[in-house]
Amino acid sequence: MMVASPALATGLEIDVAGQANGTIVIDLYDDVAPNHVAQITQLANQGASNGVVFHRVIDGFMAQTGDVQFGRQGGDLSMAGMGGSTLPNIAAEFSSIPFQRGTVGMARSQDPNSANSQFFIMFEADDRLNGQYTVIGEVISGMEIVDTIRRGTGPNGMVTSQPDVMVSVRVIH
Repeated sequence: MMVASPALATGLEIDVAGQANGTIVIDLYDDVAPNHVAQITQLANQGASNGVVFHRVIDGFMAQTGDVQFGRQGGDLSMAGMGGSTLPNIAAEFSSIPFQRGTVGMARSQDPNSANSQFFIMFEADDRLNGQYTVIGEVISGMEIVDTIRRGTGPNGMVTSQPDVMVSVRVIH
């Protein structure tokens, strides 16, 4: 069961193709993580997120995407997960919102202030992430699409063959 949501003003519609096919709708918590939401929506508005693959997908945990630098479909994906965007990294905006099924969080390196363009969608709850990663929203439609995203078989959940792709990412209000 999802936690009562903060006021929501912005969202994303993500058309996914590959093993998973359909549209995922995410409500973004612009009042909880305003800097992260602003960056993700800026990238979407620029078209930077279109054609980016789900490069790290761990069954029972999460599906990660958003590497606009190294995660583009049709390119060399060997560095997918290592990149960001031309925008600066963002300082952490931790909250008390727990990571549950459908929660969307920002990926980062060991540095809590290193989030940039990559985000992940939770398959299941994982309390180990609470207060350690920035929650930016939740899936409100299309979780059945998320559930069918191709799982990674490589190291640390890397998708090594035919990853699913975000064909189109649109900001909605």
